[in-house]
Amino acid sequence: PRRNVREGGEAPEVLRGEELSNLYNLCIILAQRFTNSVHRCSHFPRRPETGQETFMNVPLKLSRIPAAAAVLSVITVAAACGESTTTPPAPEPNIVEVAEQAGSFQTLLAAAEAAGLAETLASEELTVFAPTDEAFAALPDGVVEYLLDNPELLAEVLTYHVVAGRVTAAQVAGVSSVETLNGQSVAVATEGSTVRIGTATVVQADIEASNGIIHVIDDVLTPLVDLVTTARLNGNFTTLLAALEAAGLDEVLRGMEGEYTIFAPTDAAFAEIPQDDLDALLADSDALTAVLLYHAASGTIPASEVVTRSSIETLQGGSLSVSVNGDVVTVGSATVVATDVAASNGVIHVIDGVLIP
Repeated sequence: PRRNVREGGEAPEVLRGEELSNLYNLCIILAQRFTNSVHRCSHFPRRPETGQETFMNVPLKLSRIPAAAAVLSVITVAAACGESTTTPPAPEPNIVEVAEQAGSFQTLLAAAEAAGLAETLASEELTVFAPTDEAFAALPDGVVEYLLDNPELLAEVLTYHVVAGRVTAAQVAGVSSVETLNGQSVAVATEGSTVRIGTATVVQADIEASNGIIHVIDDVLTPLVDLVTTARLNGNFTTLLAALEAAGLDEVLRGMEGEYTIFAPTDAAFAEIPQDDLDALLADSDALTAVLLYHAASGTIPASEVVTRSSIETLQGGSLSVSVNGDVVTVGSATVVATDVAASNGVIHVIDGVLIP
């Protein structure tokens, strides 16, 4: 169309001939290309009588729209269809989310929440040696509940299962120990395709998460803690611990400077004492203290050294005789049934009888 030009003004540039034809053809091509996308959009209603798609109650017939208007209409309709139909990839789950999805780490996750470590496991780059629910269920009765009731101790135990950064199974197999977030190191042993970390075996390795790696293990690892806590986590010394508390020696052994060796009678050993006699002993503080100190020696004495001695001086003041007959080691009147249970302030050797001075 003609356009008027004011006096002194400049006439706008007008497309003519081939240029105008090229622009028109380009608009037609663009309109046709957009048409395919428009008809794939599922956002448009259809007229019930014809089944034809409509936009703002107007049938979609791009081929009838003049070229320039077609482009504008297509752009408007494309915007109505929303953004690209390509779905962005879902973010990779973090360590906590991977454990939740697996379904076999419910106790571990509950413990992490109780210890205030869930956020750390979800955000920092870590490697987790994760005990299964079965591993936690294999702990002695009352141990899990005791840990959950003591968040600081629980945090010590859980961080003993965690290593900073990403450590693959191949890297684990190539070292003799790894340093944990607990501050202590845990031993690694590899034999063929079997990898052991501490007392546990790695049963599944290299489970990737957005912020680290999970290696599944079949046992709950116990860091070095004091003698009393070590005995409590073992689960087999309930009566001994009750006796220590009754005599006021539990806090003494927990807080005393230096290291000690404990010859610890199991619950089964205390059960051999007639109940009336045991009740009388627990009620007599002086007698109970003497009996308990008769089971303790100053310093850390490993089993390899115990068997070289003929006697061991106790904190009670008396001495325990030591005899070795093949693989059987007897201390006083009791037989040693397990050795070298390590603690942060000494060692425990498990015996099958209660020693009386």
